[in-house]
Amino acid sequence: MREALALAREAAEAGEAPIGAVVVASDGTIVGRGRNSPIARNDPTAHAEILALREAGARLRNYRLPGTTVYVTLEPCVMCAGALVAARVRRLVFGTRDLRFGGVRSKFRLADSELLNHRVEVTEGVLAVECLELLQAFFRDKR
Repeated sequence: MREALALAREAAEAGEAPIGAVVVASDGTIVGRGRNSPIARNDPTAHAEILALREAGARLRNYRLPGTTVYVTLEPCVMCAGALVAARVRRLVFGTRDLRFGGVRSKFRLADSELLNHRVEVTEGVLAVECLELLQAFFRDKR
């Protein structure tokens, strides 16, 4: 999660919402990294999680990422939660909830829904204070 926080800080420095994500293989190796970049890339799908999943898939040469854990500073949105399920990620660890758009706990429970063919194990609240403070400071400075 500390690596995800470092990526979130990079996003903030670039003027993007401070969200970072890493994909970790079962052996503990980081195989994907991402930071929010929709503004710079002119791409509404350039969320930290999506970019980290893309890098992991390319590195592992597989569109499925079984056995991996994704660490992200903010609860994934519905798009990102769906991507985690589609990639067959084993576990999601996130810092703080997204009360407005959260697709894993706050608004929806997509990642571990019994309606889907794959369920992601979810752990929340890891380094939550640091994750939340980074987001709050960023948006306070924007206003």
